[in-house]
Amino acid sequence: MLVTPAFAQDAGGVGGGGLEAMLPLVLIFVVFYFLLIRPQQKKMKQHKATLAAIRRGDKVVTGGGIIGTVTKVSETDPDVQVEIAKDVKVKVQRELIAAVLSKTDAVDAKSPKAAIKGEAANDDSGSQGGSLLGKLFGKK
Repeated sequence: MLVTPAFAQDAGGVGGGGLEAMLPLVLIFVVFYFLLIRPQQKKMKQHKATLAAIRRGDKVVTGGGIIGTVTKVSETDPDVQVEIAKDVKVKVQRELIAAVLSKTDAVDAKSPKAAIKGEAANDDSGSQGGSLLGKLFGKK
């Protein structure tokens, strides 16, 4: 016979095999934590803060891709009313708002003069004279 029987080797030369076998798994978990898990947790925390700060007048994008303006927000109600076209209002769950495109400035309810002053400033900026290129590119 030309084929010789094969015998298993003894494990006598290997010492501390448990720790060496677990080290690659621990390193993989650490890399996954810092590259995947931690950034995702930060993003979720930031999105939750953005949803909590939504107020009337903000332009938002829903999870379905619909862009609209928030018309009604309630602290106790999980729904937000969004106007997607003139006189077309839909209720959207707050959690399904994907992004806030533009935020409105906070208007102090105690001082209505601030809101009137802001409107007057906007009216004056349109009537200012200037060059045609300045008007086209929004220069004041």
